[in-house]
Amino acid sequence: MADINQVVLVGRLTRDAELKYTAGGQAVCKFSIAVNRRKKVGDQWEDEVNYFDVVLWGRQGESINQFMQKGKQIGVEGELRQDRWQQDGQNRSKIEIIASNVQLLGGSPGAGQGAGQGGNFTGNNSGGQDQGYSGNRGQPAPAQDDGFTDDIPF
Repeated sequence: MADINQVVLVGRLTRDAELKYTAGGQAVCKFSIAVNRRKKVGDQWEDEVNYFDVVLWGRQGESINQFMQKGKQIGVEGELRQDRWQQDGQNRSKIEIIASNVQLLGGSPGAGQGAGQGGNFTGNNSGGQDQGYSGNRGQPAPAQDDGFTDDIPF
């Protein structure tokens, strides 16, 4: 059986995305997301926050960077990578998500309903091959008539 390394998260950006370039000219977009988890402690429900660092390579990182502001809700699909190094004689490591797909899901907290929807940015976790961009550049999706009335009986 083959090993599987796949992660899908939905969370909010903890800071604005940072776009940098390698010495070879490859774009690297780095950002961090917070993902909440509710757990019961005794009789009370508490929120536990987990933070994850994400890396998106290539033109996708360049394209999405301008829309990635602190508080924006996003979905990330990718794989986990562990970076290992030595610092002051101590072994160190850090796990990052290498994104293969980033989806802009909505506005920042308190922004109007439907603000900033759309935008699907597909990356490549090999760190360099461009798979393209699809989406509507962060613009609100046009309203469509689905044939249902607003009065739903349940």
